[in-house]
Amino acid sequence: MSETSAATLPSPRALAAGLAGAVPVDLAHSPILGILGVVIGAGLVTLAGRLLTLGLADLKGNVGISFDDGAWISSAFNVALMFVAVFTVYLGAVIGPRKVLFCCATLFTIVSFCLPFVHSYSLLLVLLVVAGVTSGTFYPLTLTFALRGIPLKYLPYTVALYATSVEAGVNFAPSLYGWERNYLSWRWMFWTSAVITPLMMACIYFGIPPAPAKAKSGNPPSFEGVFFSSVGFATLFAALDQGQRLDWWRSGVFTALMIAGVFFLVCSIVRRMRGANPLVDLPYLYKRNTVLCGILLGLFRFSLLGTIIVIPTSLATIGLEIGEYAPAVLWTAMSELLLGFIAAYLLARHADSRLLLAIGFTCTGLACWLNAHYTVAWAPENYFRTELLMGVGQALAFVGLVATILLQGLFSGGLAKPQRILTFSSFFHTVRLFGGQIGAVVMGHFIAEREKLHSNLLGLHVQRGEWITDANLRGLTAAMAGKSSGVGAAAGRAAGIVGGRLRLEAYALTFGDAFLLITAGCVIALLLIAMLKVEPMDYGELSQVQGIPETHGEVKK
Repeated sequence: MSETSAATLPSPRALAAGLAGAVPVDLAHSPILGILGVVIGAGLVTLAGRLLTLGLADLKGNVGISFDDGAWISSAFNVALMFVAVFTVYLGAVIGPRKVLFCCATLFTIVSFCLPFVHSYSLLLVLLVVAGVTSGTFYPLTLTFALRGIPLKYLPYTVALYATSVEAGVNFAPSLYGWERNYLSWRWMFWTSAVITPLMMACIYFGIPPAPAKAKSGNPPSFEGVFFSSVGFATLFAALDQGQRLDWWRSGVFTALMIAGVFFLVCSIVRRMRGANPLVDLPYLYKRNTVLCGILLGLFRFSLLGTIIVIPTSLATIGLEIGEYAPAVLWTAMSELLLGFIAAYLLARHADSRLLLAIGFTCTGLACWLNAHYTVAWAPENYFRTELLMGVGQALAFVGLVATILLQGLFSGGLAKPQRILTFSSFFHTVRLFGGQIGAVVMGHFIAEREKLHSNLLGLHVQRGEWITDANLRGLTAAMAGKSSGVGAAAGRAAGIVGGRLRLEAYALTFGDAFLLITAGCVIALLLIAMLKVEPMDYGELSQVQGIPETHGEVKK
């Protein structure tokens, strides 16, 4: 089947010429506004989700939400994102990408403004689901505008900024929320999105002209198949998100969510077998580079956990708050924004996107290997140098990955049929969200289990009767005697201090293991990159197809 499809594909230059003819040579409006709108839309959802996670404790405290109820707050938003990841394809095909984007952006702005005033737990969850569903359309639809309305000469810069803005929002959020909480209010965890979203809408409206209307096909898309798959993935996402807290299969809620998710996915498969969905072309995904890029996207999301989970948790364990450990990850965000321009320039000058991808994973793996020497004496300043290196790695890796994915979509015949590019974009968007959740679950479970192991092993060497342990207990008891009600109370406080030291040391060893696990993931990614096939053309050659000279800014006549 692959040989037949490959034989029917036009030549690479014919495919590139078709793409060049489908987009304008220059935008009728300001290209800077169009690119800025795409970049804001890409980073806004990441920033909104990250601010919600960082401000969860303040939200629970101000609204009066318990720990168990508060665990579902972030899940409500993220599960809605997972649901709409697949369903956006249906909405975009039936209603139109531009209408969907502007309607969802308007509703997201209103909901974000109202969320801080909600004091009902049920209403809060409902509004968070609405916020997740509406903002989840930003990822694929803004990139759709980039591919349809931005000339090829701007495409490398758009791809680079799109990629870096998505991940820079993760590392910039702690500093932003720390400043907002200290100088404004915790409510700005929602109001930030309410302020930025209208700016994105204005940039896209004035910067990118609407695409010409297309005739509707006589074969309507299947609502049931898309809906069942969306619900299935969202339910499985919720199960994985709550699995560690609910103790996995020992919980009836987790078991029910897993069974329901599998049931809905089976329903979508049955619907697929009964009648093909004109929006879905699954056989098109059975290509070597497509599968490898999907795995690499999951590994990249796993590598991000160094700055999303491991570094913040390691510093929070020693008692630092958000505003205190935020500078450790801010260095990554600053370097990512700068390297986005550098990566775009290299792509426009015929750089191989696979090389950028390999350099990025190498830098990330090296930074995590250096961070594996973490001790409880570390402060945010100890992470600065490795965070700069990790910022270089994350920026180059994601830019190279997105660039490779887009080239694969073009030269594998993704533009030959509308359902191919819809299936292609939906596949990678689902992998990005679902794969990222799987990575977070693996890391959370790994940290919990390794901490138990190290605590047990260290506890074997800290027992009463050993002279080192007894000497420490006697010294601490004497130090606490003056501030305790008696010798017994002082001895209890001394034992608590020794136990606290033991837990800190166990966590130090655990975080070192976590960094080494990310390093191993980067090594696996490098092996997969070596298996990627070379694309027929690079971004520099694509620009030349549209009449943009290689070294001069003049248009060919």
